[in-house]
Amino acid sequence: MTLRRKLLLVALCTLALPVAGWLYVRQMETLLREGQAQALTASARAMARSLVVTDAPLPPAGPGWYVQQTPNPITIDGYGDDWAPLTPWSQPLDKRGKLLLAEDADWLYLYADVRSTHRTRADAGDPNALLADHLVLSLGKGEQSRRYLLASAAPGALTAQPLDPAVDGLPALVTAQWQEDGSGYHVELRLPRRLALDSLGLSVYDAATGGDPQAVERLPLLTYSPSLSRELGQLALDGVQARVLAPRGWLLAQTGRLATPATAPGDQPGWFAALVYRSLLADQVEDAEPWTQDVPRIDVAEVREAGAGRPATLWRQGEARGSVILAAAVPIESDGQVRGVLLLEQASRAVPLLANRALLGLLLTSFGVLLVAGAILLIFATRLSLRLGRLRDAAERAQLNDGRLDGPFPMTAAEDEIGDLARSFERLFEVVGGYTDYLRTLASKLSHELNTPLAIVKSSLDNLEHALQAQQAMPPDAQPYLLRARDGVARLGALVRAMSEASRMERAIAAAEPEDVDLVEVVRGCSEAYRPLAGTRRLETVLPEAPLHLHCAPELIAQALDKLFDNALSFTPDGGWLRLTLRAMGDGAEIELANQGQPLPAAMQGRLFDSLVSLRDKATPGDAPHLGLGLYVVRLVAERHGGVALARNLEDGSGVAFTLQLHGMPRQRL
Repeated sequence: MTLRRKLLLVALCTLALPVAGWLYVRQMETLLREGQAQALTASARAMARSLVVTDAPLPPAGPGWYVQQTPNPITIDGYGDDWAPLTPWSQPLDKRGKLLLAEDADWLYLYADVRSTHRTRADAGDPNALLADHLVLSLGKGEQSRRYLLASAAPGALTAQPLDPAVDGLPALVTAQWQEDGSGYHVELRLPRRLALDSLGLSVYDAATGGDPQAVERLPLLTYSPSLSRELGQLALDGVQARVLAPRGWLLAQTGRLATPATAPGDQPGWFAALVYRSLLADQVEDAEPWTQDVPRIDVAEVREAGAGRPATLWRQGEARGSVILAAAVPIESDGQVRGVLLLEQASRAVPLLANRALLGLLLTSFGVLLVAGAILLIFATRLSLRLGRLRDAAERAQLNDGRLDGPFPMTAAEDEIGDLARSFERLFEVVGGYTDYLRTLASKLSHELNTPLAIVKSSLDNLEHALQAQQAMPPDAQPYLLRARDGVARLGALVRAMSEASRMERAIAAAEPEDVDLVEVVRGCSEAYRPLAGTRRLETVLPEAPLHLHCAPELIAQALDKLFDNALSFTPDGGWLRLTLRAMGDGAEIELANQGQPLPAAMQGRLFDSLVSLRDKATPGDAPHLGLGLYVVRLVAERHGGVALARNLEDGSGVAFTLQLHGMPRQRL
């Protein structure tokens, strides 16, 4: 990973600032909401106690039947078409069906839908009617009640039969409509409002399951109370909607309307601010659909919790954009029993506005700081990368130049750590360059210094031999020692001549004049000259069919091939093979000499073409000395032609290959 990417990752750490700010704003928004919720809950508790103290007409504790308001009279025909608007708020009936109750100014309507696929039919007047499928209706008024049997053997009108003696104020007979379909039967009836019924019971008897055919449980009738709404309106706060609900969520009274506080044109939140608030801050805002104004029942968890005696609060979405509504539900308790639930709702824009302003301000500031910090770090990383790149380029140029600098090392005048590194590199390359120059001139120095001592030793040996021969006093056992001394002097002389030849070769390479030649002819001529020298070894030559012209010094290339052939021949076993290949290569040519033999050691592959480096064993008496200058000369020839000398092991492991990649010598301008 580059420095710029690393510093970019470091710059991303500044994102911790907006994250911490977002958490702080979220915490502050939560505290504001909790404070507002506690205040509204306290107001709701005070209103609930006031309703109990003033003896407001609260519903009795426990379950009851809720009577909805119907704007239009309902036709009594046994079908549920007129009940369609009220059907979503039906009430369960003995787990076998559902019950709907409604009223208008004159009538109390009842519709029962019973699910039963197997029925036993009988009319209400039949003596066996109690053993067939039927309904038992119980009407109550104060402490008085009377039961009626609803049964029919066929669809149509029916007259309910009383099961109890006559009671003043309760009807003697009840007429109803009975209809059936494949899923069950439906019963519809109506009763006059003037009866002033306050409780009602309805039970379903199924002949297939049995049970008590006359059992029925009366429950109080619950309905919307205008008087309770008026009393609630006297206690409600401005801008707060108050509702009194039964413990199961049925609406008994309500007053007030939700009024979203007006805001200045500049404070009106846009869609983006509303989205930010709802997605980043107010993650507990609920949907507003279950809290709509005109529903007869609010069946939500907060109302159920309050019906169980525990206050609850909830934040939900407001109708206006950027607003939220706080709902607080508290139980209305009397004599230790929950008589109802008081629900207060208050719309607010203050919390979203404050939170949005704080968050947006924080985001803008953090974004600006992040951009500035990122830009500064990117500029710094770019400058640092460029400086390090200059150091790398200078080091690579010095490496390609055998450790010699081609000019002053860059950034040595800098006063930071990179300047210290550049000065250390400069001192290192100065030492390496001096050592390289010493190695380059070592052969010529040694040859120059050894010439005189060798001449003295050789002349002394000659004089000693002549003196001993003249006196005829040479012992027989001294002759081998004299021969060994002469052989050592000869070997030292060969070494001196080889070093002198290498020095002259370097100067010859530097002074060689290029010309346009056909490399195919040059390589072919060298190959023909090598065949007699190969002896028992097989020499293969692979040349291109077309001429291959190159601006080069052919005598240098021939000398380089001589060095390569001499090196390959010494490592190729008897009966082995050598292969000389010439091929075109882009803007130059490639000469490869491969031979059978041992592979190159991995540690020496990068040093074979250095001066005074050799892989041959130590010379034995009579062998020519090897100073490791041959491949060094090959490298100098390749570099003089703008190329490189390479050595590698063959893929099949059968030998090695030495390659000269040549691009030609530069043409001289007249």
